[in-house]
Amino acid sequence: MSKVVAITGAARGIGLATARALKARGAIVVIGDIDETAVKEAAESLGVTGLALDVTSRESFTAFLDKAEEAAGPLDVVVNNAGIMPIGPVTDESDADARRCIDINVHGVMLGTKLALDRMLPRGQGHVINIASLAGVMFTPGLALYNASKAAVVGFTEATRLEVADRGVHVSAVLPTFTNTDLVAGTRSPKGQKNCEPEDIAAAVVGLVGRPRPQAVVPKKLGAQVRLGALLPERVRLATSRRLGLDKIFLEYDPEARKGYDARIRSGS
Repeated sequence: MSKVVAITGAARGIGLATARALKARGAIVVIGDIDETAVKEAAESLGVTGLALDVTSRESFTAFLDKAEEAAGPLDVVVNNAGIMPIGPVTDESDADARRCIDINVHGVMLGTKLALDRMLPRGQGHVINIASLAGVMFTPGLALYNASKAAVVGFTEATRLEVADRGVHVSAVLPTFTNTDLVAGTRSPKGQKNCEPEDIAAAVVGLVGRPRPQAVVPKKLGAQVRLGALLPERVRLATSRRLGLDKIFLEYDPEARKGYDARIRSGS
Protein backbone atom coordinates (compact mmCIF):
# COMPACT_ATOMS: atom_id res chain seq x y z
CA MET A 1 0.00 0.00 0.00
CA SER A 2 2.03 2.96 -1.25
CA LYS A 3 -0.17 5.65 0.30
CA VAL A 4 0.70 8.76 2.30
CA VAL A 5 -1.74 9.00 5.20
CA ALA A 6 -2.31 11.64 7.88
CA ILE A 7 -4.34 10.71 10.97
CA THR A 8 -5.70 13.06 13.64
CA GLY A 9 -6.19 12.17 17.29
CA ALA A 10 -3.67 9.39 16.86
CA ALA A 11 -1.68 9.41 20.09
CA ARG A 12 -3.84 6.60 21.45
CA GLY A 13 -6.94 4.49 20.82
CA ILE A 14 -8.44 4.11 17.36
CA GLY A 15 -6.09 6.64 15.76
CA LEU A 16 -2.98 4.89 17.02
CA ALA A 17 -4.30 1.45 16.02
CA THR A 18 -5.10 2.80 12.56
CA ALA A 19 -1.61 4.25 12.18
CA ARG A 20 -0.09 0.93 13.19
CA ALA A 21 -2.29 -1.06 10.77
CA LEU A 22 -1.62 1.21 7.81
CA LYS A 23 2.12 1.34 8.43
CA ALA A 24 2.18 -2.46 8.61
CA ARG A 25 0.72 -2.49 5.09
CA GLY A 26 3.36 -0.20 3.68
CA ALA A 27 1.72 3.22 4.02
CA ILE A 28 3.76 6.28 4.95
CA VAL A 29 1.97 7.58 8.04
CA VAL A 30 1.97 10.94 9.82
CA ILE A 31 0.05 11.26 13.08
CA GLY A 32 -1.21 14.33 14.92
CA ASP A 33 -2.67 14.93 18.36
CA ILE A 34 -3.27 17.82 20.75
CA ASP A 35 -1.25 15.93 23.38
CA GLU A 36 2.20 16.73 22.02
CA THR A 37 4.09 14.53 24.46
CA ALA A 38 1.87 11.52 23.82
CA VAL A 39 1.96 11.91 20.04
CA LYS A 40 5.75 12.14 20.02
CA GLU A 41 5.99 8.97 22.11
CA ALA A 42 3.48 7.17 19.91
CA ALA A 43 5.30 8.25 16.75
CA GLU A 44 8.64 7.09 18.11
CA SER A 45 7.19 3.70 19.02
CA LEU A 46 5.76 3.27 15.50
CA GLY A 47 8.64 4.80 13.58
CA VAL A 48 6.46 7.49 11.99
CA THR A 49 6.27 11.28 12.05
CA GLY A 50 4.29 12.73 14.97
CA LEU A 51 3.13 16.33 15.13
CA ALA A 52 1.19 18.54 17.51
CA LEU A 53 -2.31 19.32 16.24
CA ASP A 54 -5.32 21.24 17.51
CA VAL A 55 -8.14 20.28 15.15
CA THR A 56 -10.21 23.28 16.24
CA SER A 57 -7.61 25.72 14.87
CA ARG A 58 -7.32 26.38 11.12
CA GLU A 59 -3.77 27.62 11.63
CA SER A 60 -2.76 24.47 13.53
CA PHE A 61 -4.51 22.10 11.12
CA THR A 62 -2.99 23.80 8.07
CA ALA A 63 0.48 23.63 9.62
CA PHE A 64 -0.07 19.93 10.41
CA LEU A 65 -0.97 19.09 6.82
CA ASP A 66 1.86 21.26 5.46
CA LYS A 67 4.42 19.53 7.69
CA ALA A 68 2.95 16.12 6.88
CA GLU A 69 3.42 16.73 3.16
CA GLU A 70 6.90 18.12 3.72
CA ALA A 71 7.84 14.96 5.62
CA ALA A 72 6.04 12.34 3.52
CA GLY A 73 4.86 13.81 0.21
CA PRO A 74 1.40 14.69 -1.15
CA LEU A 75 -1.33 13.23 1.02
CA ASP A 76 -3.38 10.40 -0.44
CA VAL A 77 -5.56 9.89 2.64
CA VAL A 78 -6.60 12.07 5.59
CA VAL A 79 -8.30 10.29 8.49
CA ASN A 80 -10.25 12.69 10.72
CA ASN A 81 -10.33 10.65 13.91
CA ALA A 82 -9.97 13.17 16.76
CA GLY A 83 -13.02 13.24 19.02
CA ILE A 84 -14.23 13.34 22.61
CA MET A 85 -17.24 11.78 24.35
CA PRO A 86 -18.81 13.54 27.34
CA ILE A 87 -21.61 11.44 28.87
CA GLY A 88 -24.36 11.87 31.44
CA PRO A 89 -27.77 13.53 31.77
CA VAL A 90 -28.31 16.27 29.22
CA THR A 91 -29.15 18.79 31.94
CA ASP A 92 -25.77 18.14 33.57
CA GLU A 93 -23.75 18.87 30.42
CA SER A 94 -22.01 22.20 30.86
CA ASP A 95 -22.01 24.81 28.12
CA ALA A 96 -18.22 24.51 28.03
CA ASP A 97 -18.42 20.74 27.46
CA ALA A 98 -21.00 21.25 24.72
CA ARG A 99 -18.90 23.82 22.88
CA ARG A 100 -15.74 21.74 23.16
CA CYS A 101 -17.48 18.58 21.93
CA ILE A 102 -18.94 20.36 18.91
CA ASP A 103 -15.67 22.19 18.21
CA ILE A 104 -13.65 18.96 18.16
CA ASN A 105 -16.13 16.37 16.88
CA VAL A 106 -17.92 18.50 14.29
CA HIS A 107 -15.93 21.60 13.41
CA GLY A 108 -12.67 19.65 13.62
CA VAL A 109 -13.94 17.08 11.11
CA MET A 110 -15.37 19.79 8.86
CA LEU A 111 -12.14 21.75 8.95
CA GLY A 112 -9.99 18.69 8.31
CA THR A 113 -12.19 17.67 5.41
CA LYS A 114 -12.14 21.11 3.81
CA LEU A 115 -8.37 21.52 4.16
CA ALA A 116 -7.78 18.03 2.76
CA LEU A 117 -10.09 18.70 -0.19
CA ASP A 118 -8.25 21.96 -0.91
CA ARG A 119 -5.18 19.80 -1.59
CA MET A 120 -6.83 16.78 -3.18
CA LEU A 121 -9.36 18.29 -5.59
CA PRO A 122 -6.78 20.14 -7.72
CA ARG A 123 -4.89 16.81 -8.06
CA GLY A 124 -8.08 14.94 -8.92
CA GLN A 125 -7.38 12.21 -6.38
CA GLY A 126 -7.41 11.50 -2.66
CA HIS A 127 -9.54 10.06 0.12
CA VAL A 128 -10.97 11.66 3.26
CA ILE A 129 -12.13 9.20 5.94
CA ASN A 130 -14.13 10.60 8.85
CA ILE A 131 -14.52 8.53 12.00
CA ALA A 132 -18.16 8.96 12.97
CA SER A 133 -20.06 6.48 15.16
CA LEU A 134 -23.17 4.36 15.31
CA ALA A 135 -24.12 7.00 17.87
CA GLY A 136 -24.71 9.20 14.84
CA VAL A 137 -27.66 7.05 13.74
CA MET A 138 -28.70 5.35 17.02
CA PHE A 139 -29.64 7.62 19.89
CA THR A 140 -29.15 6.78 23.55
CA PRO A 141 -30.08 8.42 26.89
CA GLY A 142 -27.07 10.03 28.50
CA LEU A 143 -25.32 10.51 25.18
CA ALA A 144 -27.26 13.44 23.70
CA LEU A 145 -24.29 15.71 23.09
CA TYR A 146 -22.17 12.99 21.52
CA ASN A 147 -25.16 11.70 19.51
CA ALA A 148 -25.69 15.18 18.10
CA SER A 149 -22.03 15.62 17.17
CA LYS A 150 -21.75 12.27 15.41
CA ALA A 151 -25.07 12.70 13.60
CA ALA A 152 -23.59 15.92 12.22
CA VAL A 153 -20.47 14.06 11.08
CA VAL A 154 -22.55 11.39 9.30
CA GLY A 155 -24.64 14.01 7.48
CA PHE A 156 -21.68 16.25 6.62
CA THR A 157 -19.62 13.35 5.31
CA GLU A 158 -22.38 12.02 3.06
CA ALA A 159 -23.27 15.44 1.62
CA THR A 160 -19.60 16.18 0.96
CA ARG A 161 -19.14 12.78 -0.67
CA LEU A 162 -21.98 13.48 -3.09
CA GLU A 163 -20.60 16.93 -3.85
CA VAL A 164 -17.14 15.71 -4.92
CA ALA A 165 -18.02 12.24 -6.18
CA ASP A 166 -17.30 13.07 -9.82
CA ARG A 167 -14.02 14.87 -9.12
CA GLY A 168 -11.77 11.91 -8.32
CA VAL A 169 -11.82 12.29 -4.54
CA HIS A 170 -13.49 9.81 -2.18
CA VAL A 171 -15.12 10.76 1.12
CA SER A 172 -16.13 8.01 3.57
CA ALA A 173 -17.50 7.61 7.08
CA VAL A 174 -16.69 4.87 9.59
CA LEU A 175 -19.40 4.10 12.17
CA PRO A 176 -18.01 2.03 15.06
CA THR A 177 -20.07 0.63 17.91
CA PHE A 178 -18.81 0.61 21.52
CA THR A 179 -15.02 0.36 21.32
CA ASN A 180 -12.58 -0.32 24.15
CA THR A 181 -10.88 3.06 24.39
CA ASP A 182 -10.82 5.77 27.06
CA LEU A 183 -14.12 7.11 25.67
CA VAL A 184 -16.09 4.30 27.29
CA ALA A 185 -14.24 4.34 30.64
CA GLY A 186 -16.59 3.67 33.53
CA THR A 187 -19.39 2.27 31.37
CA ARG A 188 -20.54 -1.28 30.69
CA SER A 189 -21.22 -3.05 27.42
CA PRO A 190 -24.79 -3.63 26.20
CA LYS A 191 -26.14 -6.95 27.46
CA GLY A 192 -25.07 -9.85 25.27
CA GLN A 193 -22.75 -7.71 23.18
CA LYS A 194 -18.99 -7.49 23.08
CA ASN A 195 -17.18 -4.21 22.58
CA CYS A 196 -14.99 -3.77 19.53
CA GLU A 197 -11.26 -3.25 19.88
CA PRO A 198 -9.45 -0.30 18.26
CA GLU A 199 -7.85 -2.78 15.87
CA ASP A 200 -11.31 -3.66 14.51
CA ILE A 201 -11.90 -0.05 13.54
CA ALA A 202 -8.40 0.21 12.14
CA ALA A 203 -9.11 -2.80 9.92
CA ALA A 204 -12.22 -1.08 8.58
CA VAL A 205 -10.18 2.02 7.71
CA VAL A 206 -7.57 -0.12 5.96
CA GLY A 207 -10.39 -1.76 4.01
CA LEU A 208 -11.76 1.63 2.91
CA VAL A 209 -8.32 2.80 1.81
CA GLY A 210 -7.97 -0.33 -0.31
CA ARG A 211 -11.54 -0.20 -1.65
CA PRO A 212 -13.27 3.16 -1.14
CA ARG A 213 -16.95 2.99 -0.18
CA PRO A 214 -19.31 5.61 1.25
CA GLN A 215 -19.60 4.05 4.67
CA ALA A 216 -18.32 1.23 6.89
CA VAL A 217 -20.16 0.05 10.01
CA VAL A 218 -18.11 -1.82 12.62
CA PRO A 219 -18.95 -4.58 13.23
CA LYS A 220 -20.39 -5.03 9.77
CA LYS A 221 -23.39 -7.09 10.96
CA LEU A 222 -24.76 -4.11 12.88
CA GLY A 223 -25.30 -2.17 9.67
CA ALA A 224 -28.23 -4.35 8.63
CA GLN A 225 -29.60 -4.38 12.18
CA VAL A 226 -29.61 -0.59 12.35
CA ARG A 227 -31.40 -0.26 9.01
CA LEU A 228 -34.02 -2.83 10.03
CA GLY A 229 -34.40 -1.31 13.48
CA ALA A 230 -35.35 2.04 11.97
CA LEU A 231 -38.42 0.35 10.45
CA LEU A 232 -39.68 -1.03 13.77
CA PRO A 233 -42.42 0.65 15.84
CA GLU A 234 -41.11 2.90 18.61
CA ARG A 235 -42.44 0.61 21.36
CA VAL A 236 -40.38 -2.26 19.95
CA ARG A 237 -37.27 -0.11 19.69
CA LEU A 238 -37.70 1.07 23.29
CA ALA A 239 -38.22 -2.48 24.55
CA THR A 240 -35.09 -3.61 22.74
CA SER A 241 -33.12 -0.72 24.20
CA ARG A 242 -34.24 -1.63 27.73
CA ARG A 243 -33.45 -5.30 27.17
CA LEU A 244 -29.90 -4.43 26.14
CA GLY A 245 -29.53 -1.93 28.96
CA LEU A 246 -28.96 0.94 26.53
CA ASP A 247 -31.43 3.11 28.44
CA LYS A 248 -29.09 3.17 31.46
CA ILE A 249 -25.50 2.64 30.24
CA PHE A 250 -24.59 6.32 29.95
CA LEU A 251 -26.67 7.44 32.92
CA GLU A 252 -25.54 4.84 35.46
CA TYR A 253 -21.77 4.89 34.99
CA ASP A 254 -18.78 5.05 37.33
CA PRO A 255 -17.71 8.73 37.59
CA GLU A 256 -14.53 7.77 39.43
CA ALA A 257 -13.43 5.53 36.55
CA ARG A 258 -14.02 8.40 34.10
CA LYS A 259 -12.29 11.05 36.17
CA GLY A 260 -8.97 10.83 34.33
CA TYR A 261 -10.56 10.89 30.89
CA ASP A 262 -12.90 13.77 31.75
CA ALA A 263 -10.02 15.81 33.14
CA ARG A 264 -7.96 15.20 30.02
CA ILE A 265 -10.63 16.23 27.52
CA ARG A 266 -11.50 19.35 29.52
CA SER A 267 -7.87 20.38 29.80
CA GLY A 268 -7.29 20.09 26.07
CA SER A 269 -4.83 17.20 26.19
